[in-house]
Amino acid sequence: MERTHAQIAQSLQSRWPEHRIAPSLSRIGALLGLLGDPQNTYPVIQIAGTNGKGSTAIMIESLLRALGLRVGRYSSPHLVDIAERISIDGEPIAAKRFDELVGDVEPLVKLVDEQLLDGVSMTFFEVMTGLAFEAFAQAPVDVAVVEVGLGGSWDATNIADADVAVICPISLDHTHILGTTLAEIAAEKAGVIKEGATAVLAGQDALVAPVLIARCLEVGAKVAAEGPDFGLIDREPGVGGQIIRLETAQGPLGDIFLPLFGEHMARNAALALAAAEAFLGGRALPADVVAEGFAQVVAPARLEVVRRSPAIVLDTCHNPQGAKATMDALFEAFAFEPLIGVVAMMEDKDVPAVLREFSEAMSQIVTTTIAGTSRALSAEELGRLAADVFDPSLVSIAADVSSAIERAVQLADEAGPGAGIIIAGSVYLAGEARALLAVPGKDSEEGDLND
Repeated sequence: MERTHAQIAQSLQSRWPEHRIAPSLSRIGALLGLLGDPQNTYPVIQIAGTNGKGSTAIMIESLLRALGLRVGRYSSPHLVDIAERISIDGEPIAAKRFDELVGDVEPLVKLVDEQLLDGVSMTFFEVMTGLAFEAFAQAPVDVAVVEVGLGGSWDATNIADADVAVICPISLDHTHILGTTLAEIAAEKAGVIKEGATAVLAGQDALVAPVLIARCLEVGAKVAAEGPDFGLIDREPGVGGQIIRLETAQGPLGDIFLPLFGEHMARNAALALAAAEAFLGGRALPADVVAEGFAQVVAPARLEVVRRSPAIVLDTCHNPQGAKATMDALFEAFAFEPLIGVVAMMEDKDVPAVLREFSEAMSQIVTTTIAGTSRALSAEELGRLAADVFDPSLVSIAADVSSAIERAVQLADEAGPGAGIIIAGSVYLAGEARALLAVPGKDSEEGDLND
């Protein structure tokens, strides 16, 4: 009997989960070898780091598409549907095409599984990475923009030798896997910088930068660093985003509209432009291409307005640094008073620190949990942790995301027309909420809510 798309997705996701890591490139290497090493048939731009990988990848993709290139983008995790992880020409591949691709590759996955390389069958993320590289080869694409899943050196995406390695800001995250210090985590993520590549480095902590530079010296990689080589010069918040001025390969470039909010997104834009320039061998992109590329950026669940009356905004922030950047950007772009948070989080995150950042902005919080994953904190446990940070009278607990949204809407309606709702704390929460709110991809309602 023919399987449905949902059944295929469930079968894939029943494998070793992506939040665990089996440190070896042997399985993904074996699969890609059986496929003829598709990852070697096009240049690769790889993005690693702790915060900003997804939005930076989206912006690189948009800039290169504005240049007339056919671009494949691999991202993780997905928000609603598994096929979102593989995009070609700026759009996720269709569910039917994804299912056909799985059917083509599945027999080879079984061959690799039977070998039990390093004692493990292929993981979910490894299979998805193989599917992405094969899809890009079949398209074919001119360039693949590939987001690291977890870490760097042992991430399945690192089977490709990237021409450009982009390192977003690094902070403490996944410490039980990647290391307990910034230097250890930086060393793991620096593994994506390969011999002869160009490393495009965002501004980093003083403990991180020397590790990345040492890796570049070790492998003979060129370096483009935020500050001396590129960066954000200035920005001005505007309707539906911001106007930014950037330092480029050929000097300052100003009055560029970016339809995303916050200083962190403006800095990600500078990083993305530097990565595109590095891909072109250091040549600057024409100003009209940059303007077009940034204007076309769509970044779901990055302070995305998904509902009005009351206003509801989605974000994927899930660690302290991301939470602070999101709250700062939210207050700059929107005049919500009060702000009500719907929050769910994974148990392996620094939950108290994230809640402290949220408490600086949220007047009330509704805690909930995420369906379908054992990693999520229960709504009750998260509520107990929130009560240690917020006044307990300002904490509500809802058994599921749908109930949490209903409660937040009730609170916002009671507060009056100036109230707003932010749903944040996990990518998985943003995805579940997006599905419940039936957000139609690129057509989500946006506008100026500053009034």
